[in-house]
Amino acid sequence: MTNLLAIEASKLQTTQYATAVTAHLIITSKKVYQACKRHLNDLKRQGTREFPFVFDEEKGYRPVGYIEKFCKPSMGDFDRLELQPWQHFIIGSLYGWVHKDTGLRRFREGLIFMGRKNGKTAVVSGLSLYGASKDGENGARVYQLANSKEQAKDMFDECKAMIKASPLLRKHFDETLHEIRFRKTMSKILPLATDSKKLDGKNCSMGAFDEIHEYKTYKLINVIKNSTGARSQPMILYITTAGYQLDGPLMDYYDKAADVLDGVIPAEHAFYFMAELDPGDDIENPDNWIKANPNLGVTIKLEEMIKEWEDRKHIPAERNDFITKRLNIFVRSDAESFLSFEVLKRNNKERDPKQFEGKGCIGAFDLSDSEDFTSACLEFPIAETGEVFTISHSWIPAEKVKQANEDLPYKEYEEMGLLTIIPGEYVKKEFIFDWFVEQSKKYGIEKIMYDPAKAFGLVEALKAYGFECEVVRQGHLTLGPAMDDLKELFIDGKVIYNNNRLFRWYINNVKLVEDRNRNKIPTKQGRYRKIDGFAAFLNAHVEVMKRLAVAPPTGEVSFVSISDLLRG
Repeated sequence: MTNLLAIEASKLQTTQYATAVTAHLIITSKKVYQACKRHLNDLKRQGTREFPFVFDEEKGYRPVGYIEKFCKPSMGDFDRLELQPWQHFIIGSLYGWVHKDTGLRRFREGLIFMGRKNGKTAVVSGLSLYGASKDGENGARVYQLANSKEQAKDMFDECKAMIKASPLLRKHFDETLHEIRFRKTMSKILPLATDSKKLDGKNCSMGAFDEIHEYKTYKLINVIKNSTGARSQPMILYITTAGYQLDGPLMDYYDKAADVLDGVIPAEHAFYFMAELDPGDDIENPDNWIKANPNLGVTIKLEEMIKEWEDRKHIPAERNDFITKRLNIFVRSDAESFLSFEVLKRNNKERDPKQFEGKGCIGAFDLSDSEDFTSACLEFPIAETGEVFTISHSWIPAEKVKQANEDLPYKEYEEMGLLTIIPGEYVKKEFIFDWFVEQSKKYGIEKIMYDPAKAFGLVEALKAYGFECEVVRQGHLTLGPAMDDLKELFIDGKVIYNNNRLFRWYINNVKLVEDRNRNKIPTKQGRYRKIDGFAAFLNAHVEVMKRLAVAPPTGEVSFVSISDLLRG
């Protein structure tokens, strides 16, 4: 009888946790609080015409009971997996919310975002075993997915270890080197990575993506999503910490999670559990660390975490790694990175380019190597607000795309109008010339700034057409003040680039290094991390900075007329 009461109490933990969090009895991040509030609000919506879902406590508890009964973690001194209230909330939410008529699951995607060492792998491995054996899917295909084959095997090996540790699981599962089979339903668990040779024809019923902060593109994600069409209630889980890849899929999902939890957009089939420190939290105060580490005191010992912080905080690279992986805050991996993630996120305004037609602007380009990226931009100073608006475009040869190591979504960028892929092996200068000519039909390009390296032929053609061109010497005396001014504009949230993803990639790649006189100048963070779009923008800002400095304040938003300034 006691065990039955305990089981019945466990079934209620999803809602109990949400209630405790919203009553401020449990310390969580703002986003976890919002997820709990969403659950409680949805409970009130049950039975209404516009909300077709109900919360089934029994279905929410089934995978919890399965994991606690059969799944023993391979690491740590634990005889069994005893799930914590926050884990009940995640699993109960994912599996307990169902359609009131069909009984099929409401949530088809879940983003589980928290610090390292919180037991994510063990829980998702248990859910994988459940998905292959008890989820009602004949011929289930459960994929454990990662950015590399080695990483994909982490969850796969954990599943194998759980099978070995359970006599009952051993009776029903068979293991081979590359798959785990559940005989009764002819189901399989398989590891799969972005670098796997064959990625099509998967027919996925459950996909668990590990550490998607490392993903650069949607290649594997799209393959798995496109393979779920034949399944009645597929489940896609993304399990990750924060990371250094600030221009990949995780950033899109992170932004969407914030919008959904804020109530900006609806997403009835997506669940979010976002454990992180909140903006403004003191990272050195251990009282805040539980926000990113809900398993603090269970799999994580506070005194050990404090010792790790004291050991690592004085070395910038180690400090940043602790902040990213243990406190779940996005930071750049290099202490000399130009902008932090938090600063870049402040610059998320958008403006219709048509508002700038007929307005004065400064153009610029960065040619780089003709076999690689080439970029150009227009920068518009806005007098009243002190903001700048920029239009950025890039070109790359098709041969470079074939051989590229960055694995960027080139075709997607081209479809978005951010990039032109040029046939052949190099970028012909006439493409940049034609771009400026076309832009001049809409905007008042009053000067084009350029790095003189490799630019002679293009500059002569631009001058012959009638453009005024000016050299930007590539040294600290010229670029240093523009770098400082741009950084202040970014800090104040005054750079408007319409969330151009390629332009954001360029900015994320910018690193500061010292020249021989110990002045800081921009460079890229690695061989494949290009900054061409930022270099063009910086060249333009050398001139725009002067215009903003002398522009008189006005009573309404206006654009600096560069020709008027020259006359005045």
